[in-house]
Amino acid sequence: MIDFIDLDTVPSEEECAQVGAEDYSTRSWKEARAYRDQLRRTFGDEPTGAKLLIKSNPHEFGNYLSVVCAYNQSKEAVDYAFTCESRGPAYWDKEACEALGLEWSSVDRRQ
Repeated sequence: MIDFIDLDTVPSEEECAQVGAEDYSTRSWKEARAYRDQLRRTFGDEPTGAKLLIKSNPHEFGNYLSVVCAYNQSKEAVDYAFTCESRGPAYWDKEACEALGLEWSSVDRRQ
């Protein structure tokens, strides 16, 4: 059996694109790819039985994106999914900032 855990599209302390905004689609896809890649940099590549995906979800104002971890019931896959969910980064890292065209400084909160 495959389960999914929703990880959002950005780190917990970062602002995200808002559903319904004019640039939502473009910005949200960039954020989701950057966050998925940052999770892989933080926790390593997914083990067998787990996969980080970008999922489209219906909403009354249109579809919204989220990064999810699909996982089977193997210990490694479950541990990876719940580690991403419970210990996910609070802020963008340097590589994500570069991908998103954001300023990053080694002396700010993103250390």
